[in-house]
Amino acid sequence: MTWLEVLLLAAGGLATGFINTVAGGGSVIAIPLLAGIVGPSIANGTLRISILLQSGAAVAGFQKGQAIPWKAALPLMVPTTAGAVGGAWTATVVSAGFMRTAFAIAVLLVALTVFIGPSRWVNPAEPRLHEPWRSLAFTAIGFYGGFLQAGIGFFLLLALVPGLGMGLVRGNAAKTLLVMIHAPLVLLLFARADQVDWYAGLVLGLGSVAGALAASLLAVREGAARWIRWVVVLAAVGAAIHMLITA
Repeated sequence: MTWLEVLLLAAGGLATGFINTVAGGGSVIAIPLLAGIVGPSIANGTLRISILLQSGAAVAGFQKGQAIPWKAALPLMVPTTAGAVGGAWTATVVSAGFMRTAFAIAVLLVALTVFIGPSRWVNPAEPRLHEPWRSLAFTAIGFYGGFLQAGIGFFLLLALVPGLGMGLVRGNAAKTLLVMIHAPLVLLLFARADQVDWYAGLVLGLGSVAGALAASLLAVREGAARWIRWVVVLAAVGAAIHMLITA
């Protein structure tokens, strides 16, 4: 890689880490960068290095602010991780074109719910998602994240905030924790399929760590839920448009 490519990856990682931590969809910045530098065939797998590093940094920041709802998040780890492992394995053998189109439509619907029902995203509420639907939902979301990654944050927020009644700050913290738990296994599967460029992934990942730390520390401040909501809307619309164009 040239120095310009290194700088582009580091800057892209910074933006990706920040957006992924407070909303989701930051990967639509990282994936085109990676595809142009290491090739589209291994961009999806290489991205997972950054996801692992940024989610670890963000979890540390959320934990410092005592925002992680451990009791609520622990039961969700198994279905999410199981789905992610299945999705990652599938991604090593099939095309992602159909998933990109489906993702774009679904993310636009998520953005619409944030816009027309803001109170459900800002304030804690009664859970709407109960078993067995809860486990099925998180397994499906995990599968999508393992398969494609871009936008998993939106779906996790939808399940955690209006679905399980968490506030947006605690939902963001739980979302990041769930991603961190399954990220090593997903990365291992892509690595075994020889779909990871470790050098490019580490450069992107170091930039994303800085973005994730900054976002997690800002997100736990009082009143943060209101500006996070607008970041979710803007990131969702931008991600959906990008994915529809490239689908």
